[in-house]
Amino acid sequence: MTTLTPWPSPPTAPDSSFIALACSWMQNPAHWILGFVWAAYDEMLAHPPAVDSRDLERSITQLLEPRIRDSMTGFEPFYVQHGSFERETMMAPPAQPPAYDLAFVLRADERIMWPLEAKVLETPRTLAEYERDVREEYLTCRYAPFSSSGAMLGYLISGSALDTLANIAKKLGCALDTVAEFPSRPHRLSSHRRSVPIGKAYPSDFRCHHLVLEYPGLARHK
Repeated sequence: MTTLTPWPSPPTAPDSSFIALACSWMQNPAHWILGFVWAAYDEMLAHPPAVDSRDLERSITQLLEPRIRDSMTGFEPFYVQHGSFERETMMAPPAQPPAYDLAFVLRADERIMWPLEAKVLETPRTLAEYERDVREEYLTCRYAPFSSSGAMLGYLISGSALDTLANIAKKLGCALDTVAEFPSRPHRLSSHRRSVPIGKAYPSDFRCHHLVLEYPGLARHK
């Protein structure tokens, strides 16, 4: 009879080999992972599904997930999941663990996730929540503790994607570099130093991908 292996409580500190696996499993996410996201977005535009305007962020993300999965071969060393829980950085019970809007989960060790956080952007200037997730979640290691990169998805309702990226750069106070794999996409990359909690071996260098997915005509339910 097969039994499940419990996660030690409290979790044991990851050793150097675990951290090395977490950092190396995806050396170039733009080339591999994020191509699936753009393919899913293209499919969504080509065959628009019904989107619930009462809850745009969750509705769009939930619709993206199966389209990402459909764009994959099924032989990748990871799978995609909507609402993955990050138990590494959860507080003591009864606190709930952080949950990612989307994550690519490593099959070899499902504690290791490459996350994508989504935010609805009414205009290119409505970036307060977007900025907060980068600064307070990614750059504190609360999100993506084992990974040296992650992504933000901006669901843009009106305005220009390029204006949005320019404003993101201003908000974060850093340059946004073009991504060679997607020269014609509104897709940029920023580089940061994270605040690593004392006693943790999480990677301090962090690269954040910024993808602006335009959904003209959608509007948040008032």
